[in-house]
Amino acid sequence: MTPEQLCGITSDHLVELLFGQKTFLVHPEVKEDLLSLKHAAAQAGFNLNIASGFRDFERQKMIWNNKMAGNSAILDSDSQPLDASTLSTEQKIDAILRWSALPGASRHHWGCDFDVFDRNSLPKETSLQLEPWEYLDGHQAKFYLWLKSNLSQYGFFFPYAEDLGGVAPEPWHISHSSTASHCLKQLSVKQLRQRLRLSPVMGNEVVLKQLNKIYNQFISNISGEV
Repeated sequence: MTPEQLCGITSDHLVELLFGQKTFLVHPEVKEDLLSLKHAAAQAGFNLNIASGFRDFERQKMIWNNKMAGNSAILDSDSQPLDASTLSTEQKIDAILRWSALPGASRHHWGCDFDVFDRNSLPKETSLQLEPWEYLDGHQAKFYLWLKSNLSQYGFFFPYAEDLGGVAPEPWHISHSSTASHCLKQLSVKQLRQRLRLSPVMGNEVVLKQLNKIYNQFISNISGEV
């Protein structure tokens, strides 16, 4: 993949896939495994849907900048809002990275990572929050248990299965093992640095100074592929 593809600048490496009620851009090597996973989930009584798939750089930048500017909440590890006015730029960056990827380094740029849920279990007139309680002891709990037992059979894993001191656990985030591994190996600190110099984000100067740390703590620091 090109640096532009890895960093979410272009999506010309992806194909369209009608999945449930929506069409998503996915990596061609992921398409059949994703459909097989959905079929298996249906046989088990679950209606597997994608809450979020491919996100480009500009979309990720908007999420990032809104949090840095105080227009969106910055959450702590327990999903509770922090008082951003008391945080330094360095503290803001670390807190944001617990739940939101650095633009250019999101796994969602690659077309092989998806936030998934069981639509049948979502209560009526309830919006999915993508918060851990929904999957651990809420309406998505049975679906999550099924995913944990079956995900690897279809080539997927949870990159944020446990807290390794980087990204907070995300029981909704699945990743296509072989494709994502290939993408991560190609994404370098040098490529990210070049992209962020071309397309600055809020706090860019501090981000660039800490980029090696960010890469090691929040980008390459994932749970094992099981």
